[in-house]
Amino acid sequence: MKNNSELQTDVQNAIKWEPLLNAAEIGVTAKDGVVSLTGTVDSYAKKTEAENAAKRVIGVKALVEKIEVKFPNSWSKSDEEIAIEALKALKSNYSFPDDKVTVKVENGWLTLEGTLPWNYQKDEAKSCVNYLMGVKGVTNNISIKSDSHDTIEQKQVENALARSLSVNDCDIKVSVTGTKVTLSGTVNSWYQKEEAGRIAWKTSGIWSVVNDLAVDYYYELVG
Repeated sequence: MKNNSELQTDVQNAIKWEPLLNAAEIGVTAKDGVVSLTGTVDSYAKKTEAENAAKRVIGVKALVEKIEVKFPNSWSKSDEEIAIEALKALKSNYSFPDDKVTVKVENGWLTLEGTLPWNYQKDEAKSCVNYLMGVKGVTNNISIKSDSHDTIEQKQVENALARSLSVNDCDIKVSVTGTKVTLSGTVNSWYQKEEAGRIAWKTSGIWSVVNDLAVDYYYELVG
């Protein structure tokens, strides 16, 4: 298993490897698999990129993210300007019906609300606004309500996970209650946890996924 210093170095290198972040001053500490990120960046996109880079590092079990977004004065925008640009960005994306998504902005923090039939559409809506200038953070409160009335079959979800090279060797248990799928068990990395959740979200008729997978990494898995 990686010690704290090794994990800290790996996360630091992963962040520096990203072109968007190679000049960013982001502090990294690690203790027993829990990684904390601190510092200041000039866009929400960089904050998100740093978080994603850290998650992809083998050995990261949990992430504490305290990165602040501070803009140069010339980059600052009013909440009204941000809201208008967010609505334009949502309207220009044809992956989902933009009239099903509403926007609220308060002190540069953008909140998305509404209802969509698929989780990938919810993710796409957030991606539309992540890179807007002036946005300090995004809360994605869009809910999923499937148009499909298919009954969710537990075996279908299990088979989908088994087909994926990323997670087929993991100890993942699937349970289904109505329109909700719950994942439990153990995976070897944060990436595998998120990938399992992404696969489960593709199930027809699904409204929610509870991802209770634990990350339990041992160094010999890649040694």
